[in-house]
Amino acid sequence: MATPIRTPLNRQQILGFWAAWFGWTLDGMDSVIYALVLSPAMKELLPKSGLPNAPADIAFAGSILFALFLVGWGLSFIWGPIADRFGRARCLAITILIFSVFTGAAALAHNVWELGLFRFLAGIGIGGEWAMAGTYVAEAWPEDRRKMGAGYLQTGYYAGFFLAAALNFTVGATFGWRAMFLCGAVPVLVALFTLSRVKEPPRWERAHAGPKSQPLIMIFAGENLRRTIVNTALVSIAIIGLWAGTVYEPTALLALAKNAGFTAVQGTRIASLGTAVLSVGTILGCLLAPFLAERFGRKKTLAVYFAGMAIAITLAFGWAFYLPNGLVPFITVLFFLGLAGGNFAIFSLWLPEQYNTAMRATAFAFCTSFGRFLGAGANFAIAGLIQWSGSLGYVIALTAIPFVLGLAVIPFATETKGEVLP
Repeated sequence: MATPIRTPLNRQQILGFWAAWFGWTLDGMDSVIYALVLSPAMKELLPKSGLPNAPADIAFAGSILFALFLVGWGLSFIWGPIADRFGRARCLAITILIFSVFTGAAALAHNVWELGLFRFLAGIGIGGEWAMAGTYVAEAWPEDRRKMGAGYLQTGYYAGFFLAAALNFTVGATFGWRAMFLCGAVPVLVALFTLSRVKEPPRWERAHAGPKSQPLIMIFAGENLRRTIVNTALVSIAIIGLWAGTVYEPTALLALAKNAGFTAVQGTRIASLGTAVLSVGTILGCLLAPFLAERFGRKKTLAVYFAGMAIAITLAFGWAFYLPNGLVPFITVLFFLGLAGGNFAIFSLWLPEQYNTAMRATAFAFCTSFGRFLGAGANFAIAGLIQWSGSLGYVIALTAIPFVLGLAVIPFATETKGEVLP
């Protein structure tokens, strides 16, 4: 049987993909920088803010600031209608510019309130990048390659995890948390490249030449209403579960390293190693997702990933975290937590397939941003439970529950296996 010949990518498609990929990579790096520097940053800034900095206080304050970050991410749904009106590449560049500037500004924070403000503003940019990058690749790449393009794109976010871990292992361990935030300003260069070199997808230009639409109304009209509600629920579940585990994974590793007798610097490097293991697993999960989605369908594939998340979160935070010598088991489970975390790649290929060009960016942005508000509420609840219980393990293990509930929501989703981009 002859191997099918794939449509070759032209120069603009390649340039656009790498701009989106590097933007998404640095977006992921930015997101994980906060998780990696949470403990040292809070230890310094809480006393300067007139607040105690015991471990439970650090976890509580960290959750509040992360909730503010997610609120900013939730507000990023505004980029969808803007991109449907003015173009994907332009908005992609602006979102990268915003999150890089305010991540760099976080290095100058004098107290937790300033850090919270900078993280909130960075979240507005970060949240828009996924929708802009995912929409761009879906529309710019040829039909026979766009599904794998979605998987390749999503690896960028978790390559950013690995990059953040490498920076923390070197820069963070040597120069501290402020230097880490300064590294987060580097994406400014990617934004400038995108503005100067990347053109809009021809598909968008053709749609833009026609009558102007009202995409924010369209995504809630007719059959799109059910799709939007179900998609938003599923992305929200993924966000609540994955982010709760990801943001506390370095803190959990620091605690396990301390219990094992390692120094603070050694603990920082162990946290970096654990984040790298998580990243490798997630990159593999992202690459595997398009193959599984094409073979078994989007709904069944997402169900497998959700079940994997529920099991991995429970084992990591509800079991390994409490073992007398739990460091190695915890890091081992992190690989499988990352593998299941590749579920976000399914949304990158699935969401664009459910909406036409006139409203695609708006739908993508809304579905991926609204869940951040729910994620913010969940983080407030997590913060309260951690402070009340004095321990984070069992509290984070509870985030496995949304994935179990998600298995009941998946049957209501729209299956698009075998369909072309509308």
